[in-house]
Amino acid sequence: MIIKPQKGKQEQFLSSKADIVFYGGAAGGGKTYAALIEPLRHINNKNFSCIIFRRTSPQITTPGGLWDTALEMYTALGAKDIRSPNRYFRFPSGAKIVMNHLQYDKTVYDYQGAQIPLIEFEELTHFSWKQFTYMLTRNRSAIAGIKPYIRATCNPDPDSWVADFIKWYIDQDTGYAIQSRGGKIRYFVIVNDEPIWSDDSDELLEKYNIEPKSFTFIPSSIYDNKILLENDKGYLANLKAQDTVTKEQLLNGNWKIRPASGLYFKHNQISVVNNIPDKIVAICRAWDLAATEETPTNRSPDKTAGVLMARLKNGQFIILDVFTGCLNANGVRQAVRRIAMQDKINYRCNNIHIPQDPGQAGKEQAHSYVRFLAGFNVQIERINGSKINRAEPFAAQWQQGNIFLLRGDWNKMYLNELCAFPDGIHDDLVDASSDAFNYLTKVRNLSVF
Repeated sequence: MIIKPQKGKQEQFLSSKADIVFYGGAAGGGKTYAALIEPLRHINNKNFSCIIFRRTSPQITTPGGLWDTALEMYTALGAKDIRSPNRYFRFPSGAKIVMNHLQYDKTVYDYQGAQIPLIEFEELTHFSWKQFTYMLTRNRSAIAGIKPYIRATCNPDPDSWVADFIKWYIDQDTGYAIQSRGGKIRYFVIVNDEPIWSDDSDELLEKYNIEPKSFTFIPSSIYDNKILLENDKGYLANLKAQDTVTKEQLLNGNWKIRPASGLYFKHNQISVVNNIPDKIVAICRAWDLAATEETPTNRSPDKTAGVLMARLKNGQFIILDVFTGCLNANGVRQAVRRIAMQDKINYRCNNIHIPQDPGQAGKEQAHSYVRFLAGFNVQIERINGSKINRAEPFAAQWQQGNIFLLRGDWNKMYLNELCAFPDGIHDDLVDASSDAFNYLTKVRNLSVF
Protein backbone atom coordinates (compact mmCIF):
# COMPACT_ATOMS: atom_id res chain seq x y z
CA MET A 1 0.00 0.00 0.00
CA ILE A 2 1.25 3.46 -0.96
CA ILE A 3 -0.03 6.22 1.27
CA LYS A 4 0.69 9.69 -0.07
CA PRO A 5 -1.14 12.89 -0.96
CA GLN A 6 -2.12 13.82 -4.47
CA LYS A 7 -0.18 16.61 -6.10
CA GLY A 8 -1.83 19.97 -5.79
CA LYS A 9 -4.15 20.94 -2.97
CA GLN A 10 -3.57 17.86 -0.77
CA GLU A 11 0.21 18.40 -0.92
CA GLN A 12 -0.30 22.09 -0.19
CA PHE A 13 -2.42 21.27 2.86
CA LEU A 14 0.07 18.73 4.22
CA SER A 15 3.11 20.96 3.64
CA SER A 16 1.76 24.16 5.22
CA LYS A 17 3.76 25.52 8.15
CA ALA A 18 0.84 27.47 9.62
CA ASP A 19 -0.28 26.75 13.18
CA ILE A 20 -3.86 26.31 11.97
CA VAL A 21 -4.97 25.19 8.50
CA PHE A 22 -8.52 24.81 7.22
CA TYR A 23 -8.88 22.63 4.12
CA GLY A 24 -11.78 22.10 1.76
CA GLY A 25 -14.78 24.23 1.07
CA ALA A 26 -16.48 21.75 -1.30
CA ALA A 27 -17.19 18.02 -1.54
CA GLY A 28 -14.87 15.43 -3.00
CA GLY A 29 -11.59 17.23 -2.47
CA GLY A 30 -10.04 14.33 -0.53
CA LYS A 31 -10.36 16.10 2.82
CA THR A 32 -10.73 13.04 5.04
CA TYR A 33 -7.86 11.20 3.38
CA ALA A 34 -5.58 14.22 3.79
CA ALA A 35 -6.59 14.63 7.44
CA LEU A 36 -5.76 10.97 8.10
CA ILE A 37 -2.36 11.27 6.43
CA GLU A 38 -1.34 14.28 8.54
CA PRO A 39 -0.62 12.41 11.84
CA LEU A 40 1.44 9.74 10.09
CA ARG A 41 4.51 11.96 10.02
CA HIS A 42 4.75 11.46 13.82
CA ILE A 43 3.95 7.77 14.27
CA ASN A 44 7.53 6.88 15.20
CA ASN A 45 7.40 9.33 18.10
CA LYS A 46 6.41 7.32 21.18
CA ASN A 47 5.15 10.43 22.95
CA PHE A 48 2.96 11.63 20.09
CA SER A 49 -0.81 11.69 20.42
CA CYS A 50 -3.51 13.15 18.23
CA ILE A 51 -7.29 13.51 18.40
CA ILE A 52 -9.49 13.63 15.31
CA PHE A 53 -12.92 14.99 16.20
CA ARG A 54 -16.33 14.55 14.59
CA ARG A 55 -19.30 16.28 16.15
CA THR A 56 -21.16 13.02 16.93
CA SER A 57 -20.07 9.45 17.45
CA PRO A 58 -22.13 7.97 14.55
CA GLN A 59 -20.29 10.30 12.15
CA ILE A 60 -17.07 8.50 13.03
CA THR A 61 -18.37 5.02 12.26
CA THR A 62 -20.61 5.68 9.26
CA PRO A 63 -19.78 3.07 6.55
CA GLY A 64 -16.89 4.14 4.38
CA GLY A 65 -16.24 7.16 6.59
CA LEU A 66 -13.52 8.24 8.99
CA TRP A 67 -13.00 5.03 10.96
CA ASP A 68 -13.22 2.66 8.00
CA THR A 69 -10.73 4.69 5.97
CA ALA A 70 -8.34 4.96 8.91
CA LEU A 71 -8.64 1.24 9.60
CA GLU A 72 -7.38 0.38 6.13
CA MET A 73 -4.53 2.91 6.25
CA TYR A 74 -3.29 2.59 9.80
CA THR A 75 -3.40 -1.17 10.26
CA ALA A 76 -1.28 -1.50 7.11
CA LEU A 77 1.37 0.45 9.03
CA GLY A 78 1.23 -1.91 12.00
CA ALA A 79 -1.25 -0.04 14.17
CA LYS A 80 -3.68 -1.88 16.42
CA ASP A 81 -7.26 -0.67 16.41
CA ILE A 82 -8.74 -0.34 19.87
CA ARG A 83 -12.50 0.18 20.08
CA SER A 84 -13.36 0.25 23.76
CA PRO A 85 -13.95 2.35 25.73
CA ASN A 86 -12.67 4.87 23.14
CA ARG A 87 -11.72 4.34 19.51
CA TYR A 88 -8.04 4.82 18.79
CA PHE A 89 -5.03 3.39 16.96
CA ARG A 90 -1.83 2.44 18.76
CA PHE A 91 1.32 2.24 16.61
CA PRO A 92 4.33 0.03 17.41
CA SER A 93 6.28 3.03 18.72
CA GLY A 94 3.53 3.88 21.20
CA ALA A 95 2.18 6.81 19.16
CA LYS A 96 -1.58 7.14 19.45
CA ILE A 97 -4.31 8.52 17.17
CA VAL A 98 -7.69 8.90 18.89
CA MET A 99 -11.06 9.40 17.19
CA ASN A 100 -13.72 10.94 19.36
CA HIS A 101 -16.86 13.05 19.27
CA LEU A 102 -17.37 16.52 20.67
CA GLN A 103 -21.13 16.77 20.62
CA TYR A 104 -21.91 19.51 23.15
CA ASP A 105 -20.15 22.67 24.24
CA LYS A 106 -19.78 21.26 27.74
CA THR A 107 -18.05 18.16 26.33
CA VAL A 108 -14.86 20.19 25.92
CA TYR A 109 -14.36 20.13 29.69
CA ASP A 110 -13.69 16.40 29.44
CA TYR A 111 -10.29 17.50 28.14
CA GLN A 112 -9.28 19.74 31.03
CA GLY A 113 -5.60 19.21 31.71
CA ALA A 114 -5.01 17.42 28.40
CA GLN A 115 -1.92 18.10 26.28
CA ILE A 116 -2.62 17.26 22.64
CA PRO A 117 0.09 18.10 20.08
CA LEU A 118 -2.21 17.74 17.07
CA ILE A 119 -5.96 18.33 17.06
CA GLU A 120 -8.01 17.77 13.91
CA PHE A 121 -11.64 18.66 13.24
CA GLU A 122 -13.53 16.80 10.54
CA GLU A 123 -16.26 19.06 9.12
CA LEU A 124 -15.47 22.09 11.24
CA THR A 125 -18.73 23.91 10.46
CA HIS A 126 -20.49 21.32 12.64
CA PHE A 127 -18.56 22.56 15.69
CA SER A 128 -19.21 25.73 17.67
CA TRP A 129 -16.84 28.65 18.09
CA LYS A 130 -16.59 27.80 21.82
CA GLN A 131 -15.57 24.21 21.08
CA PHE A 132 -12.89 25.34 18.66
CA THR A 133 -11.40 28.06 20.85
CA TYR A 134 -11.46 25.95 24.01
CA MET A 135 -9.61 23.12 22.31
CA LEU A 136 -6.94 25.62 21.26
CA THR A 137 -6.04 25.74 24.97
CA ARG A 138 -5.53 21.96 24.95
CA ASN A 139 -3.24 22.12 21.91
CA ARG A 140 0.03 21.73 23.82
CA SER A 141 3.10 19.56 23.53
CA ALA A 142 5.13 19.25 26.71
CA ILE A 143 6.73 15.88 25.99
CA ALA A 144 6.14 15.06 22.32
CA GLY A 145 8.82 17.47 21.15
CA ILE A 146 6.81 18.92 18.26
CA LYS A 147 5.22 22.31 17.76
CA PRO A 148 1.48 21.95 18.51
CA TYR A 149 -0.86 22.62 15.60
CA ILE A 150 -4.47 22.38 14.39
CA ARG A 151 -5.88 21.01 11.15
CA ALA A 152 -9.52 21.07 10.05
CA THR A 153 -11.68 20.21 7.05
CA CYS A 154 -14.92 21.88 6.07
CA ASN A 155 -17.74 22.27 3.56
CA PRO A 156 -19.48 25.63 3.00
CA ASP A 157 -22.03 26.84 5.52
CA PRO A 158 -22.80 30.56 5.16
CA ASP A 159 -24.29 30.77 8.66
CA SER A 160 -21.37 29.16 10.50
CA TRP A 161 -18.63 31.00 12.36
CA VAL A 162 -16.18 29.39 9.94
CA ALA A 163 -17.57 31.45 7.05
CA ASP A 164 -16.77 34.65 8.91
CA PHE A 165 -13.39 33.37 10.10
CA ILE A 166 -12.15 32.71 6.55
CA LYS A 167 -13.87 35.65 4.86
CA TRP A 168 -10.53 37.16 3.73
CA TYR A 169 -10.10 34.08 1.52
CA ILE A 170 -13.64 34.28 0.07
CA ASP A 171 -15.04 36.71 -2.49
CA GLN A 172 -17.85 38.30 -0.49
CA ASP A 173 -19.84 39.11 -3.64
CA THR A 174 -19.79 35.70 -5.32
CA GLY A 175 -19.16 33.40 -2.36
CA TYR A 176 -16.36 31.57 -4.17
CA ALA A 177 -12.84 31.10 -2.83
CA ILE A 178 -10.23 33.58 -4.06
CA GLN A 179 -7.80 31.03 -5.44
CA SER A 180 -4.84 33.41 -5.41
CA ARG A 181 -5.19 33.77 -1.63
CA GLY A 182 -5.42 30.05 -0.92
CA GLY A 183 -2.48 28.96 1.22
CA LYS A 184 -1.38 32.50 2.13
CA ILE A 185 -0.56 32.79 5.82
CA ARG A 186 -2.15 35.43 8.04
CA TYR A 187 -2.01 35.94 11.80
CA PHE A 188 -4.64 36.45 14.48
CA VAL A 189 -5.14 36.88 18.20
CA ILE A 190 -8.39 36.46 20.11
CA VAL A 191 -9.44 39.45 22.20
CA ASN A 192 -12.78 39.52 24.01
CA ASP A 193 -13.74 36.32 22.19
CA GLU A 194 -13.19 37.94 18.77
CA PRO A 195 -10.36 37.20 16.31
CA ILE A 196 -8.25 40.18 15.28
CA TRP A 197 -6.29 39.75 12.05
CA SER A 198 -3.09 41.08 10.56
CA ASP A 199 -0.54 40.18 7.91
CA ASP A 200 2.18 41.04 10.44
CA SER A 201 2.56 38.88 13.54
CA ASP A 202 4.91 41.38 15.23
CA GLU A 203 2.26 44.07 14.94
CA LEU A 204 -0.26 41.93 16.83
CA LEU A 205 2.26 40.88 19.46
CA GLU A 206 3.32 44.46 20.12
CA LYS A 207 -0.23 45.79 20.32
CA TYR A 208 -1.90 43.04 22.36
CA ASN A 209 1.02 41.29 24.07
CA ILE A 210 -0.45 37.94 22.92
CA GLU A 211 1.48 35.43 20.84
CA PRO A 212 -0.37 35.33 17.48
CA LYS A 213 -1.41 32.14 15.71
CA SER A 214 -0.56 31.69 12.05
CA PHE A 215 -3.43 30.58 9.83
CA THR A 216 -4.30 29.72 6.26
CA PHE A 217 -7.21 28.35 4.28
CA ILE A 218 -6.68 26.04 1.32
CA PRO A 219 -9.75 25.66 -0.90
CA SER A 220 -10.28 22.41 -2.77
CA SER A 221 -13.01 20.68 -4.74
CA ILE A 222 -13.68 17.44 -6.56
CA TYR A 223 -11.77 18.81 -9.53
CA ASP A 224 -8.59 18.68 -7.42
CA ASN A 225 -9.18 14.99 -6.70
CA LYS A 226 -8.09 13.29 -9.92
CA ILE A 227 -8.16 9.82 -8.37
CA LEU A 228 -11.81 10.16 -7.33
CA LEU A 229 -12.79 11.55 -10.74
CA GLU A 230 -11.15 8.58 -12.41
CA ASN A 231 -12.33 5.82 -10.06
CA ASP A 232 -15.88 7.03 -9.36
CA LYS A 233 -17.19 8.89 -12.38
CA GLY A 234 -20.71 8.79 -10.95
CA TYR A 235 -19.78 10.96 -7.95
CA LEU A 236 -19.42 14.10 -10.05
CA ALA A 237 -22.74 13.33 -11.73
CA ASN A 238 -24.34 12.94 -8.30
CA LEU A 239 -23.12 16.38 -7.25
CA LYS A 240 -24.37 17.95 -10.45
CA ALA A 241 -27.79 16.36 -9.91
CA GLN A 242 -28.34 18.11 -6.56
CA ASP A 243 -30.65 21.06 -6.03
CA THR A 244 -29.25 24.51 -6.77
CA VAL A 245 -28.20 25.40 -3.22
CA THR A 246 -26.56 22.04 -2.47
CA LYS A 247 -24.81 21.97 -5.85
CA GLU A 248 -23.45 25.49 -5.39
CA GLN A 249 -22.11 24.61 -1.95
CA LEU A 250 -20.74 21.09 -2.46
CA LEU A 251 -19.67 21.24 -6.11
CA ASN A 252 -18.69 24.88 -6.58
CA GLY A 253 -17.69 25.76 -3.02
CA ASN A 254 -20.03 28.73 -2.59
CA TRP A 255 -19.87 30.12 0.96
CA LYS A 256 -22.54 32.80 0.49
CA ILE A 257 -25.50 31.02 -1.09
CA ARG A 258 -28.50 30.41 1.16
CA PRO A 259 -31.90 28.84 0.65
CA ALA A 260 -34.22 31.43 -0.88
CA SER A 261 -37.35 31.62 -2.96
CA GLY A 262 -36.81 30.24 -6.44
CA LEU A 263 -33.63 28.36 -5.63
CA TYR A 264 -35.45 25.06 -5.08
CA PHE A 265 -38.51 25.16 -7.34
CA LYS A 266 -39.11 27.29 -10.45
CA HIS A 267 -42.15 27.38 -12.72
CA ASN A 268 -40.12 26.81 -15.88
CA GLN A 269 -38.45 23.64 -14.60
CA ILE A 270 -41.54 21.43 -14.84
CA SER A 271 -44.13 20.58 -17.47
CA VAL A 272 -47.91 20.69 -17.06
CA VAL A 273 -49.42 17.87 -19.14
CA ASN A 274 -52.90 16.93 -20.21
CA ASN A 275 -52.26 13.19 -20.04
CA ILE A 276 -50.03 10.91 -17.99
CA PRO A 277 -46.93 10.51 -20.22
CA ASP A 278 -46.01 6.93 -19.25
CA LYS A 279 -47.20 3.91 -17.32
CA ILE A 280 -47.52 4.28 -13.56
CA VAL A 281 -45.41 1.81 -11.57
CA ALA A 282 -45.96 3.17 -8.04
CA ILE A 283 -48.36 5.68 -6.52
CA CYS A 284 -48.93 7.33 -3.14
CA ARG A 285 -50.95 10.07 -1.46
CA ALA A 286 -48.91 11.84 1.23
CA TRP A 287 -50.48 14.11 3.82
CA ASP A 288 -49.28 17.04 5.87
CA LEU A 289 -51.89 17.22 8.61
CA ALA A 290 -53.18 20.34 10.34
CA ALA A 291 -56.38 20.92 12.27
CA THR A 292 -56.80 24.66 12.15
CA GLU A 293 -59.86 26.44 10.84
CA GLU A 294 -59.73 29.92 9.36
CA THR A 295 -60.92 32.60 11.82
CA PRO A 296 -61.26 36.40 11.68
CA THR A 297 -58.01 36.67 13.63
CA ASN A 298 -56.17 34.00 11.63
CA ARG A 299 -56.96 34.35 7.95
CA SER A 300 -54.08 32.20 6.79
CA PRO A 301 -53.57 29.20 9.10
CA ASP A 302 -51.56 26.12 8.22
CA LYS A 303 -53.55 23.88 5.93
CA THR A 304 -54.05 20.17 5.68
CA ALA A 305 -52.37 19.21 2.42
CA GLY A 306 -52.54 15.97 0.46
CA VAL A 307 -50.42 15.33 -2.64
CA LEU A 308 -51.08 12.38 -4.94
CA MET A 309 -47.88 11.51 -6.77
CA ALA A 310 -46.94 8.64 -9.09
CA ARG A 311 -43.67 7.19 -10.24
CA LEU A 312 -43.56 6.43 -13.96
CA LYS A 313 -42.00 3.53 -15.81
CA ASN A 314 -39.41 5.85 -17.38
CA GLY A 315 -38.19 6.93 -13.92
CA GLN A 316 -39.91 10.31 -13.89
CA PHE A 317 -42.68 11.45 -11.54
CA ILE A 318 -46.07 13.09 -11.96
CA ILE A 319 -48.27 14.94 -9.48
CA LEU A 320 -51.83 13.85 -10.21
CA ASP A 321 -53.89 15.73 -7.65
CA VAL A 322 -53.53 18.16 -4.76
CA PHE A 323 -55.92 18.85 -1.87
CA THR A 324 -55.69 21.65 0.68
CA GLY A 325 -58.12 22.76 3.34
CA CYS A 326 -58.42 24.59 6.65
CA LEU A 327 -60.42 22.06 8.65
CA ASN A 328 -61.01 21.02 12.22
CA ALA A 329 -59.73 17.65 13.44
CA ASN A 330 -62.83 15.72 12.45
CA GLY A 331 -63.01 17.47 9.09
CA VAL A 332 -59.43 16.48 8.38
CA ARG A 333 -60.08 12.81 9.14
CA GLN A 334 -63.19 12.72 6.97
CA ALA A 335 -61.35 14.44 4.10
CA VAL A 336 -58.46 11.97 4.27
CA ARG A 337 -60.83 9.00 4.13
CA ARG A 338 -63.03 10.47 1.37
CA ILE A 339 -60.02 11.28 -0.81
CA ALA A 340 -58.51 7.85 -0.16
CA MET A 341 -61.66 6.29 -1.60
CA GLN A 342 -61.50 8.59 -4.63
CA ASP A 343 -57.82 7.78 -5.25
CA LYS A 344 -58.60 4.07 -5.11
CA ILE A 345 -61.37 4.43 -7.71
CA ASN A 346 -59.59 6.88 -10.01
CA TYR A 347 -55.99 5.62 -9.83
CA ARG A 348 -56.04 2.29 -8.02
CA CYS A 349 -54.02 3.99 -5.30
CA ASN A 350 -54.00 2.10 -2.01
CA ASN A 351 -50.91 3.74 -0.47
CA ILE A 352 -51.26 6.54 2.07
CA HIS A 353 -48.35 8.26 3.84
CA ILE A 354 -49.05 9.83 7.25
CA PRO A 355 -46.36 11.81 9.11
CA GLN A 356 -45.83 11.19 12.80
CA ASP A 357 -45.08 14.29 14.83
CA PRO A 358 -42.67 14.01 17.79
CA GLY A 359 -43.96 12.85 21.15
CA GLN A 360 -46.60 10.46 22.38
CA ALA A 361 -49.47 12.57 21.05
CA GLY A 362 -48.03 12.40 17.55
CA LYS A 363 -47.63 8.65 17.81
CA GLU A 364 -51.20 8.17 18.98
CA GLN A 365 -52.61 10.42 16.25
CA ALA A 366 -50.70 8.61 13.51
CA HIS A 367 -51.76 5.16 14.64
CA SER A 368 -55.36 6.24 15.02
CA TYR A 369 -55.28 6.98 11.29
CA VAL A 370 -54.10 3.42 10.62
CA ARG A 371 -57.21 2.11 12.36
CA PHE A 372 -59.45 4.71 10.76
CA LEU A 373 -58.15 3.83 7.27
CA ALA A 374 -58.46 0.06 7.62
CA GLY A 375 -58.24 -1.57 4.20
CA PHE A 376 -55.58 0.84 2.93
CA ASN A 377 -51.81 0.48 3.05
CA VAL A 378 -51.02 3.28 5.52
CA GLN A 379 -47.35 4.09 6.03
CA ILE A 380 -46.41 5.97 9.22
CA GLU A 381 -43.09 7.82 9.25
CA ARG A 382 -41.55 9.89 11.99
CA ILE A 383 -40.57 13.40 10.98
CA ASN A 384 -36.78 13.78 10.97
CA GLY A 385 -34.57 16.52 9.63
CA SER A 386 -35.33 20.06 8.52
CA LYS A 387 -37.92 20.89 5.90
CA ILE A 388 -35.15 21.91 3.51
CA ASN A 389 -33.29 18.62 3.91
CA ARG A 390 -36.51 16.68 3.37
CA ALA A 391 -37.27 18.69 0.23
CA GLU A 392 -33.83 18.49 -1.39
CA PRO A 393 -34.21 15.11 -3.16
CA PHE A 394 -37.55 16.17 -4.66
CA ALA A 395 -36.17 19.60 -5.60
CA ALA A 396 -33.22 17.99 -7.39
CA GLN A 397 -35.56 16.01 -9.66
CA TRP A 398 -37.74 19.08 -10.16
CA GLN A 399 -34.73 21.09 -11.32
CA GLN A 400 -33.74 18.33 -13.74
CA GLY A 401 -37.17 18.43 -15.39
CA ASN A 402 -38.20 15.01 -14.11
CA ILE A 403 -41.46 16.15 -12.47
CA PHE A 404 -44.77 16.58 -14.34
CA LEU A 405 -48.01 18.16 -13.19
CA LEU A 406 -51.30 16.84 -14.50
CA ARG A 407 -53.33 19.85 -15.58
CA GLY A 408 -55.89 20.89 -12.96
CA ASP A 409 -57.37 23.93 -11.26
CA TRP A 410 -54.93 23.38 -8.37
CA ASN A 411 -51.81 23.92 -10.53
CA LYS A 412 -51.38 27.66 -9.94
CA MET A 413 -51.88 27.42 -6.18
CA TYR A 414 -49.46 24.50 -5.98
CA LEU A 415 -46.75 26.17 -8.06
CA ASN A 416 -47.01 29.46 -6.17
CA GLU A 417 -46.39 27.76 -2.83
CA LEU A 418 -43.51 25.61 -4.03
CA CYS A 419 -41.77 28.44 -5.87
CA ALA A 420 -41.93 30.61 -2.74
CA PHE A 421 -40.21 27.93 -0.63
CA PRO A 422 -38.52 28.34 1.83
CA ASP A 423 -39.40 32.02 2.23
CA GLY A 424 -43.14 31.66 1.69
CA ILE A 425 -45.80 31.87 4.36
CA HIS A 426 -46.75 28.18 4.01
CA ASP A 427 -44.88 25.00 3.17
CA ASP A 428 -47.59 22.37 3.74
CA LEU A 429 -47.59 21.30 0.08
CA VAL A 430 -43.79 21.14 0.03
CA ASP A 431 -43.79 18.78 3.01
CA ALA A 432 -46.48 16.54 1.52
CA SER A 433 -44.71 16.50 -1.87
CA SER A 434 -41.37 15.68 -0.29
CA ASP A 435 -42.85 12.81 1.70
CA ALA A 436 -44.67 11.39 -1.32
CA PHE A 437 -41.52 11.57 -3.43
CA ASN A 438 -39.31 10.01 -0.76
CA TYR A 439 -41.84 7.20 -0.30
CA LEU A 440 -41.95 6.46 -4.04
CA THR A 441 -38.17 6.34 -4.37
CA LYS A 442 -38.05 3.61 -1.72
CA VAL A 443 -40.61 1.33 -3.40
CA ARG A 444 -38.90 -1.82 -4.64
CA ASN A 445 -41.75 -3.98 -5.97
CA LEU A 446 -42.81 -1.94 -8.99
CA SER A 447 -45.77 -3.04 -11.09
CA VAL A 448 -47.32 -1.38 -14.13
CA PHE A 449 -50.93 -0.26 -13.71
